[in-house]
Amino acid sequence: METLLHTDQLGRQVVIPFPPRRIVSLVPSQTELLYHLGLNSEVVGITKFCRHPEQWFREKTRIGGTKQLHLDAIKALRPDLVIANKEENERWQVNELMESCPVWVSNIHNLQEALEMIRGVGAITGKAEAAEEIAGTITQRFSSLAVWEGAAPLRTAYFIWKDPWMVAGGDTFIHTMLETCGLSNVFGGMSRYPEITIEQLQAADCQLVLLSSEPYPFAEKHAAMLREQLPGTQIMLVDGEMFSWYGSRLLEAPGYFSRFMEEVKLKNYE
Repeated sequence: METLLHTDQLGRQVVIPFPPRRIVSLVPSQTELLYHLGLNSEVVGITKFCRHPEQWFREKTRIGGTKQLHLDAIKALRPDLVIANKEENERWQVNELMESCPVWVSNIHNLQEALEMIRGVGAITGKAEAAEEIAGTITQRFSSLAVWEGAAPLRTAYFIWKDPWMVAGGDTFIHTMLETCGLSNVFGGMSRYPEITIEQLQAADCQLVLLSSEPYPFAEKHAAMLREQLPGTQIMLVDGEMFSWYGSRLLEAPGYFSRFMEEVKLKNYE
């Protein structure tokens, strides 16, 4: 089999059999991308959080969670390519896999890097044309996205977890999606996913608080609780996949963001 030398998003050079025939994906959003690239027979292992597509979730071998991979199970699948992510997977586990098989690692903080990942995955799997079509469509749809057009961007907090309360900071993909919608992340000066208190939230003078559907499954009861603490602030439940999945789910994100921002505008002017 032919082998090719590819550079991943960490700048590492990886020798990959081309095209790979036994792929393991360690990241839900990248698993969905592999499906849209038409790699049904090639993907042999996914995580327990790779719920899209549903058929793969039911049928593919599950190799643990993104942070708690079952390394022996992965190695038993004899992958000729493992696709990982710097943030979503544990470094020591990925390093161990690198000792036995090719591992291509993505590193994504914004839309441009997501598009580079999509094209990169297409290149290493022999699906460059399909990947280019997906990336082009995503680019076109984001370019036509109507954003917030108020006097100033709405001051926004985006929650990913409760007990402790955790929000998206400024060096996250979620932060760039908020900016894409024309919103201002009040915790954009903090790194990664900081823990905050309700008192900090109140002091931030938020106009909009978003409660994500993942990784913590926020529900209306949580929104009601925060409304008591933040009277006059919009509290909304949002689809976390649209704000944080950086694979082919981005095809759907602009349409979702358009509907979401229309709802924000309606509530803001009630």
